[in-house]
Amino acid sequence: DIGAYEVAIATEALGAGEILLNCIDKDGTGEGFDLELVELISSGVNIPVIASSGAGCSQHFVDVFQRTNASAALAAGIFHREEVKISTIKEHMIQESIPTRSEAADFN
Repeated sequence: DIGAYEVAIATEALGAGEILLNCIDKDGTGEGFDLELVELISSGVNIPVIASSGAGCSQHFVDVFQRTNASAALAAGIFHREEVKISTIKEHMIQESIPTRSEAADFN
């Protein structure tokens, strides 16, 4: 068997510039990112890793940046369903001293 870690290492060796790490088991659950998987991959490669799948609240974004080496994190469903505003997540991250991109500040 080949696991996610081995795939990530091979992907980097083949020249990938970044990895969009999507954990299908977490996708749409709103239970948070798979922090163990994100940390395993982001600590094992020297290219940016974008955490995807599972975000349900602003704390999940804080957690992924405080507990892993992820370079970025994304969500879609929570914004489309208007469950959480981007500005709320950014404010929470700023309170926790996590840098955010200011050019996205106008998105609600």
